[in-house]
Parts: sequence; structure tokens; C-alpha cells
Amino acid sequence: MKKTIPVLIATVLVCGSALADGPMVVPLQRLSMDSAVKIAQGAIEECREKGIQIAVTVVDREGTVQVTLRDTIAAPITVPISKMKAFTAVNFNAATSAMADRADTPIGRVEGLVMSAGGVPVLVGGSSLVAGVGVSGAPSGETDEECALAGIAEIQDDLDMAM
Repeated sequence: MKKTIPVLIATVLVCGSALADGPMVVPLQRLSMDSAVKIAQGAIEECREKGIQIAVTVVDREGTVQVTLRDTIAAPITVPISKMKAFTAVNFNAATSAMADRADTPIGRVEGLVMSAGGVPVLVGGSSLVAGVGVSGAPSGETDEECALAGIAEIQDDLDMAM
């Protein structure tokens, strides 16, 4: 019995400190499929207004594709490029346009990453990452990014109000 009490006390101290460090499970916010579709459609519409055919991909916070749309005559290569831009944006939680200077570095040469403009994170409240959007097909990455941002703008107010 005397050996059991010190073991019990040690167990409580170890387990108690582990619990005090923080929760073992954390809530995770995700973008709904309907919201992802609205973003993609908004990006397509913005580029159409500019006379441009694009592909847009919306990925979840881990970089898994939720929605991909390719406009009628957008080049087939725009689909994988839009996916890579979205994937890069969520993995770095930053617009890919901000990473252009990293493109010719070891991290910039990692397969599956594209560090040219056109990928942007979807943030709730300005800081909580829920998704990423990638657009490809415009004559410049800056226009790709404008279309991606226009897609996000379609739901940004609703996203911010939901939190």
C-alpha cells in the first residue's frame, strides 16, 4: 500500500501537467462545399468580365481539393496550376504573389508548389485559415490573383459574420 500511494501521486502529477498544457483535441473550422463553390464561381465570373477564361481550384485548409472549375475554353494546363497555387497558399498561409522571390530557392522547387501570383488563402476574421484559392489562365499572375480575391469577396462578409 505504501508503494501504491507514491505511484498514484506521480501519475496524477504527470497526467495533471499534461492536461494543464492544453486540450488534447482542438476544434477545426472548415469551409463548406457550398461556400467553396461560390468562391470558384465568383472567380470565374470576375475573369469572364475581363474576357479571360480560367481554371479555379478551392482547397481545404490541408490542401485537399474541394472544388475545381475550368471555364469552357481555358487551357487544360490551367487546372493543375490552379491546384498548385491554392495548395501553396494554404501551406504558407500567404498569397503566392508574396512568395515570388522564393521561386528559385530549394523550397520553391518542391514539387507541387507554385510561387507565382494567383493563389490566396481564405481567412476568417483576417487570421483564421479555412481554405485556399488558386486561379490560372489569365495573361498575368496579378490578374489571376484579382480573380481569386473577387471569388473570396463573394462570401467574405458572411464568413466573418459566421465567426
